[in-house]
Amino acid sequence: MTGTPISSIRNLGPAIESACHRAGIPDAETLRALGADTAYARMLATGTRPHFVGYFVLHMALQGRPWNDCVGMEKQKLRQRFDALKARPVRVADGDIPLGIETILDRIGVRARS
Repeated sequence: MTGTPISSIRNLGPAIESACHRAGIPDAETLRALGADTAYARMLATGTRPHFVGYFVLHMALQGRPWNDCVGMEKQKLRQRFDALKARPVRVADGDIPLGIETILDRIGVRARS
């Protein structure tokens, strides 16, 4: 039995739904249980490019609010949280292993093996 589609949440469309699926978030129920910060961190770890608007839209959507309802101090605080999330080391979802540039280059076969 599958859950409710992520795109059924107001303001979340196919692009966010696809990014969530890549991050192992199959449905709206799982997304709500994880919350915006954890879900977005998983999305970043699985290749989603960081974008502040996408981050705050996700927050607003999970609160049932219009995406453009985020203003003033609330938006500033979300920006700080977004910047902190971006600054964390990228981690592999299946092993929670930090990925440095050397690891990434090794995985794609760019560096010579020693």
